[in-house]
Amino acid sequence: MFTPRYVKHSKLLLRHAQKYLRYKRDILDPETHDVIGADIRRLHAALRQRDRKQIESRAEELDAKLHQLTPVTWESHWRENCEVILVAIVVAVGIRSYFLQPFKIPTGSMQPTLNGIIGHPMETEPPNILQQVAEFILRGRNYINVVSGQDDEVLQIQRQKFFFFFTWSRIVCQHQKFLVYCPPEQLGADFRVSPGIRYRRGEVIARGAVDTGDQVFVDKFSYNFVKPHRGDVFVFRTKNISDIGDQTQFYIKRLAGLPGDTLRIDPPKLYVDGKIAEGYGFQRVMEGEDGYQGYKTKGHLSDPNRTLQVPARSYFAMGDNSENSFDSRYWGPVPERNLVGRGLFVYWPFIPHWGLIR
Repeated sequence: MFTPRYVKHSKLLLRHAQKYLRYKRDILDPETHDVIGADIRRLHAALRQRDRKQIESRAEELDAKLHQLTPVTWESHWRENCEVILVAIVVAVGIRSYFLQPFKIPTGSMQPTLNGIIGHPMETEPPNILQQVAEFILRGRNYINVVSGQDDEVLQIQRQKFFFFFTWSRIVCQHQKFLVYCPPEQLGADFRVSPGIRYRRGEVIARGAVDTGDQVFVDKFSYNFVKPHRGDVFVFRTKNISDIGDQTQFYIKRLAGLPGDTLRIDPPKLYVDGKIAEGYGFQRVMEGEDGYQGYKTKGHLSDPNRTLQVPARSYFAMGDNSENSFDSRYWGPVPERNLVGRGLFVYWPFIPHWGLIR
C-alpha cells in the first residue's frame, strides 16, 4: 500500500509487455521483438535504480511502442464491455441457479421471525422526504398518501409489477386514477380500500406506511449434500400439492416434521414423537412472547389428541405465525422433490431482521 503509483503502473506495464511478447512471438518480426525486449530490460533496470524520472521516461517509451503495435479501436472497447457484461450475467445466473437465490417474503405467515408486507394506517401526513428516504433504506418502509380530488367511487384495484420485486397498485375510480407502492391485498386488508367505496373531495383514500417484506437469500446448495434438519426455515415449490392449486408458487415455512415423525399440537405446544419440539425456532413460538402466539390446532391437526405421521420422502411445513399461516396442517406434507433450499440470510431491509435466519 506504500508503493508509489508510478512504480505500480510500471510493474503492471512490464507484465503486459511480457505477456504481449509471449502471445505474439510467432508473428512478430525479429527487429520489433528485440526492440520491445530492450525497452523491457531498460524499464527493469530503472526500477532497480529507483530513479523516478528514469522510470517514468522508460515507461512512457514502452507504452508508446505497445500502443503503436496494438492500436485501441472503438470495436475493442465494445468487445471488452460486452465480454465483461456477458461474464457477469453468466456468473449471476450460475450463482442464482445453484448456490444463492433471492426471495421476497410476501405474507405474514412467518412473523415475527420474518416480516411479510405490512400496512400501517396513519392519521398524520407522511414525514419529510429525507426521513422517508432514510426509512426506505433502513427499514424498507414506504409512505403513501392518496387523497380524492373530487367526489368519486373506486371501481377496481389493479396489480402492477415492476422489476420482479416491486408490486404497485393502480386505484381506478370513475373520474381519477392513483398509482401507489402497495400491493392490492394490503390496500384492502390494512387500509380498507376496495371497489364500491365512495369518497368525497378531499377525503383520504389511503394514508400511512407500508413495510416491504423481508428479502432473503436462499441456500440452494447445501440440501444437495446434507439432509434437511427439523427447525430449518426452508423454501419449497407448491407444484404437485393439489390442495394449494395448480399455479407453481414458492412458500417459506419452518420445517416441523421429518419423514416418519409423528406430530401433535396441544396449544401452545408442538409435539414430535410424543415429546415437545426442541430447537430455538420452536421454543420462541411456544413461549408466546415477543409477538409469537404458540401453535394452534388447525386442519389435519385440529384436535389436541389427533396425530399425523409424516410420509416417507416428505416434510411437514408450519409457519411461526401459527394462527395465520396456510401450511401443512391444511394441505399436507411437502414432497421432497419440491424443496428449493434453506433460508439463509435477510439482506434487506436492515431493520429489524438483517442477518442470519434462525
